[in-house]
Amino acid sequence: MTIFAMPVFDATVIFEGQELFKGKGSASQWAERLALEIGSEVNVKKIGTGWALYGQVDGIDHVWGIYGQRLKQIA
Repeated sequence: MTIFAMPVFDATVIFEGQELFKGKGSASQWAERLALEIGSEVNVKKIGTGWALYGQVDGIDHVWGIYGQRLKQIA
């Protein structure tokens, strides 16, 4: 099963209309899973009051947050 189909039941916050991870620990766990899925390094960075996942796919920068309890690219 792809990580993008897995539900994200961790606590979240809304910052500037984006749903983000509330804690760095849960964001880091999802970053590890995502890194395995895409075969590239994924880091976590704080955005306002929440945490997002940052990485590259095919040399293009991506940022992931949450939408409807699923990981979603937000930038």
